[in-house]
Amino acid sequence: MSAVTGPNPQPGAPALARRHAAGAPGARGLLFTLLGEYVLPGSHAVWTATVISVMARLGVEEKASRQALMRTAADGWLTAERIGRQTRWRLTASGVRLLTDGAERIYGFGANRADWDGSWLLVLARASESERAARHLLRSRLTWAGFGSPAPGVWISTHAERLAEVEGILREAGLAGDAQVFRARHAGGQLAAMVAQAWDLAATAAAYDEFLTAFADAAARDPLARTIELVHAWRRFPWTDPDLPRQLLPRQWSGARAAVLFRRRHAQWAPAALAAWRQESARIGN
Repeated sequence: MSAVTGPNPQPGAPALARRHAAGAPGARGLLFTLLGEYVLPGSHAVWTATVISVMARLGVEEKASRQALMRTAADGWLTAERIGRQTRWRLTASGVRLLTDGAERIYGFGANRADWDGSWLLVLARASESERAARHLLRSRLTWAGFGSPAPGVWISTHAERLAEVEGILREAGLAGDAQVFRARHAGGQLAAMVAQAWDLAATAAAYDEFLTAFADAAARDPLARTIELVHAWRRFPWTDPDLPRQLLPRQWSGARAAVLFRRRHAQWAPAALAAWRQESARIGN
């Protein structure tokens, strides 16, 4: 038995992986969904043949599945080991942390927020044009944390409880020494206009409407494939929806209905999907 380990993740790789883990299109995005839904809660390991078989149910060709595995390992999220003629992939410690963080945010997303006390988290941080990696990391990680930017170098969020997460992002981007972070309350001005500048809520609402249409039917001829499609579609919303309090949202906000539908469909399909996954894993592993 031999093991092959991918290199340590490079600066910027976590942000890239977060985009794939959050429902980015293509084989690699689907692979992250599969890993988060079935490999993370299980043994943290999966056979190549199992991945290829399940991805085929989703219309992904074998070559694309193999490439997705190799690229994910190259970024340091998986390691590979040969066992006879088979290859088994195992999540690295970094991969486990990435998917655990994602799962906590994704499966808790859309739940009814407690009454908002009006507190904002305000971040003043800007990386120079030459610091492309820092700029990308700042933008992607703050977006993931629910921040919007109403003006260059200004980031706002209603999630004042995420101060520690923001401090970690600033340190990782190398901007902690120059950035300013405030807990604030809105004292005047057109709040609705600022929200519109910070977030494209109309586009997010349209995406929720598409989600509601795509999963309106409870029928699932292949529960495993359908569950992966469901979770994969849902993963994008923590990126695009800042999870604002009700008083800052448009009337008839479709996100609330989409969250209810996601949980209903997941509860309906997940048991049969898990049984199918275990059957696939056992068939390949024997």
